[in-house]
Amino acid sequence: MAFGWIDEQAELRRRAGLVRTLRPRPAGTPLLDLASNDYLGLARHPEVTEGAARAARTWGGGATGSRLVTGTTELHAELERELADFCGFEAALVFSSGYAANLAAVTALAPHGSLIVSDAGNHASLIDGCRLARGATQVVAHRDPDAVRKALDGHEGPAVAVSDTVFSVDGDAAPLAALAEACREHGAGLVLDDAHGLGVLGDGGRGAPHAAGIAGAEDVVVTVTLSKSLGSQGGAVLGTGRVIAHLVNAARTFIFDTGLAPAAAGAALSALRLLRREPGRAARASEVARELHARLTAVGLEAVRPDAAVVSVRAPSPEQAVGWAADCRAAGLSVGCFRPPSVPDGVSRLRLTARADLSGAEIERAVRVIGDTRP
Repeated sequence: MAFGWIDEQAELRRRAGLVRTLRPRPAGTPLLDLASNDYLGLARHPEVTEGAARAARTWGGGATGSRLVTGTTELHAELERELADFCGFEAALVFSSGYAANLAAVTALAPHGSLIVSDAGNHASLIDGCRLARGATQVVAHRDPDAVRKALDGHEGPAVAVSDTVFSVDGDAAPLAALAEACREHGAGLVLDDAHGLGVLGDGGRGAPHAAGIAGAEDVVVTVTLSKSLGSQGGAVLGTGRVIAHLVNAARTFIFDTGLAPAAAGAALSALRLLRREPGRAARASEVARELHARLTAVGLEAVRPDAAVVSVRAPSPEQAVGWAADCRAAGLSVGCFRPPSVPDGVSRLRLTARADLSGAEIERAVRVIGDTRP
């Protein structure tokens, strides 16, 4: 029977407690949201939603084609200019998603004969970029610049190290300055995914590379998403003009994909301008994360100290993590539930988003629910 193996795979997932299902949410919900990536609380901000609506009214519902045909509007170019300036880079290139941006950066910057050195904790989009690239990939220990040095030693030809700036599972940060130094010692490039740093770290939320003092460097390329702190959708690659020009001509997820919808570009641009005016939102997100961590550990839960706005709480097993998240939901709290294969260490956990717009009372309520429903 065609696809008969699917049923076997489904049964294996069921036995392991790893079945995933879609849960459509209504437009309005009484749940306290600690599951989304809306770090700055901008997804429903009036200026952001109006930016989306205005862009749709002006440019239409879709980009109508790939970026190289009809999918680049003046709005896309404006977003790229302001995003590059905000983050401290010479140029930017907007993609339809952060996933597509990561695939583009890794595959286009790792040609045949090159070496890719990838952190063991990297996001799936970076991993897939390594798999699709024509270079050879070596996975190294998590957050270990010396392991990067060792991998690069003796390699002749192009090389690039690839890492998240803030890892999405536990919210721990990469040692960016040390990674950049290790790469420079060997003439290698550094590609960083700042999906969880933009809007949270750096001066006014300018990102982890900006905070580390490596933003704008010729040997550093950064990817960002527009769907987290900026409350929209899409992604971008930041780098020198020559790198961005290369991606325009070589990145398949740019050349062959439909451009980002104008509404998403308009929302992201409005959010970026709002963040410029209200830089305190970034500091508040980190403050909320630290408070969540302190309160959760105070009640005896095993939580990882956050370096940005992700707070991870360990669970005993995949099944218990699912049950714990469901019990939280029943008590009015929405939390993330990460299980294998989404977690590289095989440890299931609840994943909490520390939003800048959470009040003290909401933080207290969240901690109480998580503590009362623990397995």
